Amino acid sequence: MAITLKEVAERAGVSRSAVSRTFTEGASVSAKTRAKVEKAARELGYSPNALASSLTTGRTKLIGLVSNNFHNPIFLEVFDLFTRGLQERGLRPLLVNLSDEIDPANSIQMLRQYSVDGVIVASSTLPPSFAEAFRDAGLPVVHSFGRYTTSPYVHVVGIDNIACGRMAAEALMARGHRRVAFLGGPAGATSTQDRERGFLEALTGYSDVEVSVTHAAAYSFDAGRAEMTRLLRSAPAEAYFCGDDVLSIGALSAIRDARLRVPDDIGIIGLNDMTMARWQNIDLTTIRQPLGEIIGSSIDLVIATIEDPDRHPETRLFPCRVIERGTLRPIPR
Repeated sequence: MAITLKEVAERAGVSRSAVSRTFTEGASVSAKTRAKVEKAARELGYSPNALASSLTTGRTKLIGLVSNNFHNPIFLEVFDLFTRGLQERGLRPLLVNLSDEIDPANSIQMLRQYSVDGVIVASSTLPPSFAEAFRDAGLPVVHSFGRYTTSPYVHVVGIDNIACGRMAAEALMARGHRRVAFLGGPAGATSTQDRERGFLEALTGYSDVEVSVTHAAAYSFDAGRAEMTRLLRSAPAEAYFCGDDVLSIGALSAIRDARLRVPDDIGIIGLNDMTMARWQNIDLTTIRQPLGEIIGSSIDLVIATIEDPDRHPETRLFPCRVIERGTLRPIPR
């Protein structure tokens, strides 16, 4: 049988309300009473009931974590960082897997049923309107990996994808490539659109550079492999900016199956720097997205917004940098 609050109160020699206040965040209780209650709780093996506590505080300590790309291995890293970060702050994630769903209505309904304190939309492909719907529903929300804007309607934490596209183009130009290409994810994804835009903008001043653009069906290994297999049937570019590491790894697989060498025949640069990119058999040159900083800041912002629902929306961007590995040839000296 579970130990009850009454048993703890009897062991500690205090009232049940004193025990309740001890385990209620922000409640007033003397240091002496707190010590007696905590000692009794340890001896009895008592743990406060989180659901019962929520009835008193009006807070469930649940944070809805909404995402839509579970096929991409990067999400395992994202989920690990989010869950650990939330738990370290005494919060619990309630995961919502959107799959192919793009209408936020069902997610809003479900998260309301669980009375979540706030919501984090963790997606680089969903449009701003998706996260905005949660704010319209009265839920504190942060859009992690969301699209950069100078006047956000909700909090946005992430990177400048346009700047990353420029960074990739400059990396290819520094190596002397003159036939280059962007191999992005789904054309409708905001991250794809912005990375493509930055890539093309950075190349407008190079009159002798031939540029092409293509899109994979999804941010996945299979989609990246399929699109590169198709490209290799004609005249492929000298080097590709793949708009995501997992696309890059799929493209590498297709190139190597075609008995071509990377980077001698075709160069590749990705984006994210997920753990797999560092594996010796992959050794992917990529642009590092600082996941830890983005996720930590997202959690801080959702907590701050729960405390102050009228907090003005802000955009927090974190800088990226090129990680030199083996899928692009060295810059000539």
